Amino acid sequence: MSKNLTKREEDYSKWYNELVVKADLAENSGVRGCMVIKPYGYAIWEKMQAELDRMFKETGHSNAYFPLFVPKSMFEAEEKNAEGFAKECAVVTHYRLKNDESRPGKLMVDPNAKLEEELIVRPTSEAIIWSTYKSWVQSYRDLPLLINQWANVVRWEMRTRLFLRTAEFLWQEGHTAHATKAEALEESEKMMHVYADFAENFMAIPVIKGLKTESERFAGAEETYCIEALMQDGKALQAGTSHFLGQNFAEAFDVKFANQEGKQEYVWGTSWGVSTRLMGALVMTHSDDNGLVLPPNLAPIQVVIVPIFRTEEELAAITNVAHELMGQFKSLRISVKFDNRTTQKPGFKFAEWELKGVPVRIAIGPKDLENGTFEVARRDTLTKEIIAKDGAVSHVSGLLEQIQKDLFDKALRFRDKHITEVNSFEEFKEVLETKTGFVSAHWDGTAETEEKIKDLTKATIRCIPLNRKEEEGICVFSGAKSVGRVLFAKAY
Repeated sequence: MSKNLTKREEDYSKWYNELVVKADLAENSGVRGCMVIKPYGYAIWEKMQAELDRMFKETGHSNAYFPLFVPKSMFEAEEKNAEGFAKECAVVTHYRLKNDESRPGKLMVDPNAKLEEELIVRPTSEAIIWSTYKSWVQSYRDLPLLINQWANVVRWEMRTRLFLRTAEFLWQEGHTAHATKAEALEESEKMMHVYADFAENFMAIPVIKGLKTESERFAGAEETYCIEALMQDGKALQAGTSHFLGQNFAEAFDVKFANQEGKQEYVWGTSWGVSTRLMGALVMTHSDDNGLVLPPNLAPIQVVIVPIFRTEEELAAITNVAHELMGQFKSLRISVKFDNRTTQKPGFKFAEWELKGVPVRIAIGPKDLENGTFEVARRDTLTKEIIAKDGAVSHVSGLLEQIQKDLFDKALRFRDKHITEVNSFEEFKEVLETKTGFVSAHWDGTAETEEKIKDLTKATIRCIPLNRKEEEGICVFSGAKSVGRVLFAKAY
């Protein structure tokens, strides 16, 4: 099997696009800016979904589902949110087509079927959910309300890229209501930590936890918590956000509750979400010029067994051993595939599973049966070793844990090596152009300086790290006083 992937160093963007398609993750569809997620790609998303869903439920959340369409007047109720998403909205104006009599076989919008009120195809669900919460919340006994939904949303992006930015994408969005500001703030932070836990322990991606600046916050939020990751090309990727909404949406939709003293108060809200953009982060963080490299905790197939044989008798003997192995792996909840296709040679299979990022490959041939050994290959390091049949399952089980850890450690070393402190704007620009990565610099806290730096360098403030040192300094651009460093980067 020929991979023919563009090298990362030659053209990182082209490498990424080719890999997503050739590894059978996704492809462009007949709808501009929308993608088809193929079975192998969707299997990875399902594993992400399952782990996140478990984590949400462990923190007290329940799943629900809300409509795809939002009446325009309802969408406009929270002004900042409406303004923030206005340019990305798809709008439904009519509800029926009819035959175009001037062009047989063609359809046209029926002008008599105009909607009384236009509908917005949800770019996010705060409006429809908070309008619903109004009837769900009357008393402090109804709080907190901890709801998540798995859904699709539409944001009419002009420039799209598979997984990273598409007009329609899959995600989850949590929407919670609380009796106090303190509870809502605690929820916002908690969900940021849940996302960080998932990114680091399942995706093997180290992240920086922080706060967005006012200009980078979610539209309608009073505070946005985020996790930021660094891709192999030195660009940052926002991997998850959690928003403290204050009482903005409660006031917009008149969501009040009677407190313990019987007085009416507006509830406090949060919202938080991650999307199929995580698939792009997974590909870009670990993969190489040979194809995908998947962390075992999210790989749909963790182990593939490839038989090497010439005759049907040899295949039958190898199959018996393979089935025994598979039973042992499955008892340990390790996903395994026996690639017994007779239409492809072992070399083709090796290349295919390498391209698809299967963490461990076991090759079994007649000599292995004679010697009581297997050949075990790691996808991440492309190394091979011969191991005894008797200890194979425990060895591979330990190897999967080691690969998971090694992938995280490798990504962490790369990330830490690409955080650079600078003290002048000249240094700032030089690091961005030559070294790339996160630039740690003093900022005067003004939106004007933030915007000017963005205009000049295309770098944005990715976050104000939660663990940053409070230290006085001088803004690298304006020369004004600063109370601490923030992280800038060019980003997806």
